Amino acid sequence: MQIERLDEFRWRIPRQGKMRVEGLVFASSAMMAEIRQDHSLQQVVNVAHLPGIVGASMAMPDIHWGYGFPIGGVAAMDAKRGVVSPGGVGYDIN
Repeated sequence: MQIERLDEFRWRIPRQGKMRVEGLVFASSAMMAEIRQDHSLQQVVNVAHLPGIVGASMAMPDIHWGYGFPIGGVAAMDAKRGVVSPGGVGYDIN
């Protein structure tokens, strides 16, 4: 997966394949080294494929591997064309 450093605390995952938006990760270099140890960046990419997503598939500094979305993941959806993803609102809060 291609990841581009934008500045000291922002990293961009460019659109690839059928991604509808890019990925945007907020993290320091040290945090990014840890983030790369699990599958959470792939989950950022997965979220970028969802119908109706707008802006970017984002990940806050606390990002780590979740069930659907990464924990610390953020995505805005178009109200008419978007989806409500249980993986985005949390299976654990049932």
